[in-house]
Amino acid sequence: MKLWWTVLATIFASLSQVHSTPAVRHYDSYNYYALEHKPHSEIPLTDVADALGVEVVEQAGELEDVWLVKAPKADGNFDRRGEKLDPVLAAFESLKTKASSVLSSRSEDTIHARKVVSSLKFLELQAPRELVKRAPPPVRPPTPTSALEVAKRLGLKDPLFPEQWHIVNDDFPEHMMNTTPVWDMGFTGKGVLTSFLDDGLDFETEDLKDAFDADNSYDFNAHVPLPRPTGIRDHHGTRCAGQVAARRNEACGVGIAYDAKAAGVRILGGPISSVDEAAALNYGFKDVSVYSCSWGPRDNGQTMEGPSYLIRKAVVNGINKGRDGKGSVFVFASGNGGRQNDQCNFDGYTNSIYSVTVSSIDYMGLHPDYSEACAANIIVAYSSGSGNHIVTTDRGNECTKRHGGTSAAAPNAVGVFALALQARPDLTWRDIQYLCIATARKVNSNDPDWERTAAGHWYSYKYGYGALDAYAYVKAAQTWKLVKPQAWLHTETIQINGGKMHDLGHKKYRYIGGEPIGPGGVEGKITITREMMVEHNLESLEHIDVRVWISHTKRGDVEVEIISPNGVKSVLASTREFDESKTGFPGWRFMTIKHWGENPIGEWKLKIADQEDPAQNGTFLGWNMALWGTAIDPSKAVKWEEPVVDNALPPSNSPPRPVPNDSDGAKTTQLAKPTDLLPTDHGHATGENTRPSFPNATGKPKPQQDAGGWVDDVSDMVSSQKWSFAALGGLSLVIVGVIVYFWRRRLAQQRLANYSSLAADDTHMDAIGQNRIIAGSGGPRTTRALYDAFGEPSNEELPQQSSVNPPSARGLGFHSGFLDDDEPSAGLTPKYRDEPTGADPVSDVRSASTSLTPRESHDGSREHLA
Repeated sequence: MKLWWTVLATIFASLSQVHSTPAVRHYDSYNYYALEHKPHSEIPLTDVADALGVEVVEQAGELEDVWLVKAPKADGNFDRRGEKLDPVLAAFESLKTKASSVLSSRSEDTIHARKVVSSLKFLELQAPRELVKRAPPPVRPPTPTSALEVAKRLGLKDPLFPEQWHIVNDDFPEHMMNTTPVWDMGFTGKGVLTSFLDDGLDFETEDLKDAFDADNSYDFNAHVPLPRPTGIRDHHGTRCAGQVAARRNEACGVGIAYDAKAAGVRILGGPISSVDEAAALNYGFKDVSVYSCSWGPRDNGQTMEGPSYLIRKAVVNGINKGRDGKGSVFVFASGNGGRQNDQCNFDGYTNSIYSVTVSSIDYMGLHPDYSEACAANIIVAYSSGSGNHIVTTDRGNECTKRHGGTSAAAPNAVGVFALALQARPDLTWRDIQYLCIATARKVNSNDPDWERTAAGHWYSYKYGYGALDAYAYVKAAQTWKLVKPQAWLHTETIQINGGKMHDLGHKKYRYIGGEPIGPGGVEGKITITREMMVEHNLESLEHIDVRVWISHTKRGDVEVEIISPNGVKSVLASTREFDESKTGFPGWRFMTIKHWGENPIGEWKLKIADQEDPAQNGTFLGWNMALWGTAIDPSKAVKWEEPVVDNALPPSNSPPRPVPNDSDGAKTTQLAKPTDLLPTDHGHATGENTRPSFPNATGKPKPQQDAGGWVDDVSDMVSSQKWSFAALGGLSLVIVGVIVYFWRRRLAQQRLANYSSLAADDTHMDAIGQNRIIAGSGGPRTTRALYDAFGEPSNEELPQQSSVNPPSARGLGFHSGFLDDDEPSAGLTPKYRDEPTGADPVSDVRSASTSLTPRESHDGSREHLA
């Protein structure tokens, strides 16, 4: 048996060295699973497959020891909750139960079960899912600009080159990719292979037929060799490839790296499983230099999703082994959800340390409102906005003048990286990021979003470190000193008041312990020492990951900030008004590059706050940090290996449970297509350079109560607790009302002692401030009169046919709901309607006190933010 397994393993090993074509999937008749088998286990893969009742199909792309297996579809059993049980996952659970049995610990079945369970590192049911593109819908074409002299000098005959303002911008010459000087240097992308993970690539179009690399192309949606776009909207991959590799000819325009090669890997044309997505991210990784990825979770300001284990493992595999160990370069568009107040730190693809995350600026250098901001943005590249779009090639030998969004900014960056890799092929994936920071051009210097970092750089959540400039980038690359290998320091996970999280599956979590998020928020502190740096071989800082466990009834209310020992603050999460999820942050990883090059030694503070809404509540359970950077001693550097489970609280080394297809949000997410949520007017999107990304984040810590005495306390109250002054104002009015009431009662008693009661002599307090006294308001004074002075009147006490304003707090200068406002307007600019709109004064008053805010409609839905 062992001899047979040795022969079989040798065959598999030899086959794994060959660039094989993936087998066709038949999801209608089979269930597919990803299985990671531990090397050197006591039991071979074939026995594991027999025990689970599956058939081995093939190795999962380039992932060593990960196999795709299948089993015929069958009617499964149901658990006690009525949910369908998968037979293979159920078989594994049964083996785990048998393996842990004490009563029959020495039986042959139990020993066999233990061997099977111990040999399995990961098991996951594959469910095809729809990845979503980030591209613009058809909109009006831009006004052509003129670049005739450049075309004449370079001998360009491409008819639309004069309209490719991102290459030559006649109107605003300081705002373009600045590639023509690089062409003059002789660098055009020759010998560099780029790959477009997208909805397909029209490899027969005139602009791309000579650029197409068929050997490293594949369709993971249809499982056929050529990534031909078939859907009516499948033009995005072709457009992006044209931005990079469109040939110099007489068709459309020209690519930034017009001599580069372009491969197409189709993943956005239909549902795809995580094992196929993982294979796609490594497809051709020995030859491909740069992967263009203009897709991700939906940009609706409501989602918080990221890649599952296999996809993370594939990315790390590409980083460690791609390009002969120099690392695959993954370029991701930051997202088009700016109008929905979305932020790219809620996207697990764009906030990965392995991604070059690219946002947009338009042809005037302004920030278009669709482009997402976050602390993971590294650079911006040019795309649609302020009346212009990106001009590039399209399917069927057509051209488009309507391309845009951050999904067009990312390929522009890909083109620049291709030029640099021709000039300097030995750049690693981290050198690519270093050069972005070193050469980025600061735009809109007066924009308040810019902040000086501790390392002396300028950083903006909107622009990253600035605009990507091809000439500056390539010139710097030619003489760039390669960085040392990567090292990292992962802190211990801090549990707050015994905080724990249990993953219940199906996107459900149970949180235990922790500290409630009260007024002013909560804080956590971690100290980094020099000894810790030396122990972990960490010399200098690049990326920081901050993982948090927070339960909350409305996730969009939560704000998260990390403050360095040098006082530099990174806003990791700001409020998102459309995010009403109750799942909280189950070990979500935020990332910031704002501290690149900073000395990390000292105390780091994490601040978590919410909007102090009485109807919502949250708890802070735990957190940790991961510091990534360069190694002190390159000989001691090791490759990072992605853990199967990375969000357990407390951390656990126990074997992971099998993963059904919908227990992890990342595996059931429909990643955003470029056409989803990108505004239809993205080419004319409002550009700005005057607003900070996160207005509530001032960059200055709040004054400490013991630092500045009562003056600082009062200042802090004024800035952050305006509601308390409204309450004090209301209390003062009540006290005044009580005094007036008893004073008037005493006068009435004195009058009664000398005169007989006259109803007209007594004036109700609800008439104060009115133009006239309401007739018939006499009678003995009771505590009801005090209520009428500040409260809403009853039906009995209101005249049925009266044209005057109804008795209410209006006479005191406040609308009826003034205590509910953050900032009382004292009747000057009321938030609610105070004037009656109908014949019934009672209903008018009540509708005034409960009227909807401007962001809500009468059916409870919110208006679109524009």
